[in-house]
Amino acid sequence: AEDGIRDTSVTGVQTCALPICRAVNRLPSITSMIMLLAATLVSPSGHGALPETVQVQSRDGRTALAAYLWRPPGVGPFPAIVMMHGRAGAYSSRAAGKFDASTLSQRHLQWGEFWVDRGYVALHVDSFGARGYGGGFGIHSYASRPVAVSEQNVRPLDALGAYDYLRARDDVVASRIGLFGWSNGAMAVLATLGLPQTAGGVFKAAIAFYPRCGAQERSEYRPAAPLLMLLAGSDQEVSPRVCERMAKRLLERKAAIEYVVYPGAQHAFDDPGTARQSLAANSSATADARNRAEKFFALNLAAQGGSR
Repeated sequence: AEDGIRDTSVTGVQTCALPICRAVNRLPSITSMIMLLAATLVSPSGHGALPETVQVQSRDGRTALAAYLWRPPGVGPFPAIVMMHGRAGAYSSRAAGKFDASTLSQRHLQWGEFWVDRGYVALHVDSFGARGYGGGFGIHSYASRPVAVSEQNVRPLDALGAYDYLRARDDVVASRIGLFGWSNGAMAVLATLGLPQTAGGVFKAAIAFYPRCGAQERSEYRPAAPLLMLLAGSDQEVSPRVCERMAKRLLERKAAIEYVVYPGAQHAFDDPGTARQSLAANSSATADARNRAEKFFALNLAAQGGSR
């Protein structure tokens, strides 16, 4: 559309992008919604193989991080995506102290397969395990978390280390690397895009699922790359209103930012477990968010191989 609003919304979803915002009230059929969700949750290739475990050196200069790599078939080179987990960590709540590729959470496995099936190299970085917090942190624990895992000062260095790792690979298009995160990892995404090191367009584009935006909202923040924020209207952990205020201010300043608020959707709405997906607002938000994320990276990262 000429106004920059994509025609993929569910009823009442507020979508905002340069230059205007509006509420879109177009309801897809229940059947089409179910088909879309099913298509995005199942790997078309049916491979379902565990990702390769690799080691990434954080730009903090001292921490070697475990990371998990999905790679499309073929020679490449391919565009790539760095994935940043939330406060619960990279692994399943049933990991029982075993932190490796076999215990990654279903959400992270599904998103890794989602991106590789669309022609991207995907790299999921475990920021917590190497620092002694592989099991992650509980809800509402933000104030008591150690500075060693700060999403404002530490995890952005992990994201940049992941960028360095991908950029050095022959099968990655070095100029087409995106950044993607959930919750605390989405906060790290925002912080990374505000660093002086990213001012030259290190990451080509970024997506943040339900971040906390307080640090950026209180500063003269401007993301260094196009940014898409996907927010839960009934978030139990962070305030989507703060992110809305920040985004509206950025839009007024002509920044390359888009955001969507999903009415009734909860924090972690894209968690594939029954507890989340049994709520219609979460399942519809998941389908719409995956569709938007796919189109956003396709537009900004050009997922079709090419020269380095």
